Amino acid sequence: MNELPLIDIVALAWFVVLWVGYSLFAKKRARHIHCLSSILRSLRVDWMYAVTHKDNHIADASLIGNVERNVTFFASSTVLVLAGVFTVLASSDAFVRVINQLPFTAEQTANLVILKLAGLAAILVFAFFKFTWSIRQFGFVSVLLGMAPNMSRSTVSEEARDRYARNTAKVLDQAGHEYNYGLRAYYFALAYLCWFTNPLFFIVASAVVVGVLYRREYRSRVLRALLATKGFEPGPMPEDERKAQLKATSTRLEEFENELKDNKQGD
Repeated sequence: MNELPLIDIVALAWFVVLWVGYSLFAKKRARHIHCLSSILRSLRVDWMYAVTHKDNHIADASLIGNVERNVTFFASSTVLVLAGVFTVLASSDAFVRVINQLPFTAEQTANLVILKLAGLAAILVFAFFKFTWSIRQFGFVSVLLGMAPNMSRSTVSEEARDRYARNTAKVLDQAGHEYNYGLRAYYFALAYLCWFTNPLFFIVASAVVVGVLYRREYRSRVLRALLATKGFEPGPMPEDERKAQLKATSTRLEEFENELKDNKQGD
């Protein structure tokens, strides 16, 4: 920390607080307020329930494969960007000279620039792990789609269809969340780049990224359009919808507890 001036420590702490704080805020708020996360969860359940009433699932598999390719693109791109960061680390002295010649740039040492590059590499590694875990989970969804023809038989009860739809949608929802976390890391990485010029720019850019994320997840036109498909309006969830989500969550917890009891009895 001796290499890090006080203003840089404040800027870095501000960046971490905004990133972690917004992630926790968005996760908690999605349980009570209509947002992209909540409406997509509901639409995914409807999608998987529709799957249980179809014999042909080629289109569904294609849609999952298309999203999986997008995530794979970001994962591959992250590896290339990481390679670029390590290349800059190898020639940090030349990079410092270029940075110090830019206008509005605070004077900084080679060790400070190396420290900043290491932080950028850490953000990219985090994004890579999120993207690759998302890819694996989309693969799990493909496996679940593979068993969907069994669920479309007339002998399957509605309770079984509903259980399949909700749990498959849960896996799909988790894959989407991991993808979203990776993209969010990219957003904050762009703000992080401003730290190489000036810590004040870094502080402002971090706040701007949070503002952009909030507007897109809670105030965007696409959110209004998605909510309209279910007859919802932006804002707090109706009480019956919140109860339905809590009931679905409690049902999953009961199933998990029953599985644990069965495993213990089997042992």
